[in-house]
Amino acid sequence: MQAQARSISVQRGEVVGFMRLMWLAFAGLLFVLAQSAAVQARSESLAPLAEKISPAVVNITTTTLVEGRTGPQGIVPEGSPFEDFFREFQDRNGEDDNRPRRSNALGSGFVISEDGYIVTNNHVIAEADEILIEFFPGDGQPKKELPAKVIGTDDKTDIALLKVEASGPLQYVQFGDSDVARVGDWVIAMGNPLGQGFSVSAGIVSARNRALSGSYDDYIQTDAAINRGNSGGPLFNMNGEVIGVNTAILSPNGGSIGIGFSMASNVVVKVVDQLREFGETRRGWLGVRIQDVTEDMAEAMGLDKPGGALISDVPNGPAKDAGLLAGDVILSFDGVEVEDTRGLVRQVGETTVGKSVRVVVHRDGGTQTVLVTLGRREDAERADSSEDEVPDAPVEENADILGLTISPLTDALRTDLGLDADAEGLVVTEVDEASEAFSKGLRAGDLITEAGQQAVTSIQDLEARMEEAREAGRKSLLLLVRRGGEPRFVALSLGE
Repeated sequence: MQAQARSISVQRGEVVGFMRLMWLAFAGLLFVLAQSAAVQARSESLAPLAEKISPAVVNITTTTLVEGRTGPQGIVPEGSPFEDFFREFQDRNGEDDNRPRRSNALGSGFVISEDGYIVTNNHVIAEADEILIEFFPGDGQPKKELPAKVIGTDDKTDIALLKVEASGPLQYVQFGDSDVARVGDWVIAMGNPLGQGFSVSAGIVSARNRALSGSYDDYIQTDAAINRGNSGGPLFNMNGEVIGVNTAILSPNGGSIGIGFSMASNVVVKVVDQLREFGETRRGWLGVRIQDVTEDMAEAMGLDKPGGALISDVPNGPAKDAGLLAGDVILSFDGVEVEDTRGLVRQVGETTVGKSVRVVVHRDGGTQTVLVTLGRREDAERADSSEDEVPDAPVEENADILGLTISPLTDALRTDLGLDADAEGLVVTEVDEASEAFSKGLRAGDLITEAGQQAVTSIQDLEARMEEAREAGRKSLLLLVRRGGEPRFVALSLGE
């Protein structure tokens, strides 16, 4: 029995030893594979891609004629008694401040067709008298420069389309689909940073759908190095397709800190197509003033959730002709759900001028579909006229409601506020700075024309609308407020 036990013990020891050897062999194999993968990763290079796309990237130099100075500016203040003395000193030294001077600026761009169309930023070539395009030289090739003419520009997206006349077909790049770019994808930025010539930088997509300042903004944020001079250059994906036009950086010192912005290619393509065909943009125009729907507005109007675009005013235009009304909430435009005002503005702008589209709106607790034939935004903008600012209203007979001191509209107030003789509503004469109304932007001089989506002309009307809202179980009351003729909706809590 002891011999048998000893034999079993030896067999178990052999098995354990064998298992240890197998584990060590497996671990060694994993280590070798990891090392091999690391070596392979280090051996990968962006050079083949850069060599492929570089010939389509260009440097842009612009020249602007600047008027000469009228005096020895920068030495003494204009009108100083020493001005004549320093002018004579400059004349003796051959300095002529009255001569026009040429100012040069640098930027980047890229060729999008073999016949010489080039895309860049509008701010790169704005007000330029001359535009010179420098092409990528290549190995052993001489420097090649061609003058360019402007085909069209769009200041809303900061895009410009140029054209050069070359002796033969040019190498060009194609646009990719910016909507499929994901945060974390590798990208390459190319251009002429700080006038240093053709340069390549690499990074990733840091964020999508960034909005900076415009209605049509759709920026890709990247940490690929972008500096002054990169403006107008392309942002490539790893397939060599342009998914953005490098436009702006966020920086406290003017240099790259890894926060750059490229206008998304799916916006640029539509603009470039219109500039190429018409020499200008032709955006759709609905003809409404809109604002986002907040949670308290949604509750006040009986909507299930915030969303859509609330129409605050309907001036003369396509929407008014079709029957859209102030207080309607646009839920769907041309078959696409409207999430917010920014999305609606972009969608309308990208829709063909003259197209008839179905607009689904929330009205009076239900939904209605309205057919609207779009106009052209550029025509409407040219026809717009500015209006004078409205002064603060004087205090009249009033009542304190919802943190507001309000007064019925009288002829004297209409005159003081510069309102039309037939204007109706309640004037805000004071706003409690500790109130919700103040935090939501109401100020003295505002005119309340509707409450609960019904017209109000007296304090009694407003009180009645408040009572009706409470009876309907509403927690907020929706007000239509006008300032300087510009309307907007504000929802105020009835608990105040």
